[in-house]
Amino acid sequence: MEIRGKVHEIGATQQVTESFKKRDLIVAYAENPQFVEYIRFEATQDRVSIFDNLAVGEEVEVSFNLRGRPWTNKEGITTYFNSLVAWRVTKLASTAQGAATPGYADMPPVDISSSGADDDDLPF
Repeated sequence: MEIRGKVHEIGATQQVTESFKKRDLIVAYAENPQFVEYIRFEATQDRVSIFDNLAVGEEVEVSFNLRGRPWTNKEGITTYFNSLVAWRVTKLASTAQGAATPGYADMPPVDISSSGADDDDLPF
């Protein structure tokens, strides 16, 4: 699965046990700009480094697997947990090349004044 969004927060690597580490990435997902969703992804073990070259505010595409598992407490009540496990994060070209690609603000002004009296064929 993939999702596109903007990096909102990058967590520190957490050493959960001697042999297990994880790291979180929060992505602002705005399918509807009025209602931004903040989606938490996690990377584990050797994949924690995939968040190293990211910065807050960058547009990214996150490739992930959806995982689910049950957990039963001492009273016998089962709760289900879901996690989004990221396995690749790609910076989108619009932000990675944003500084190198000229935008409208970088374009030189164009002289649109009339070069001749009979060139004015606009109806207004």
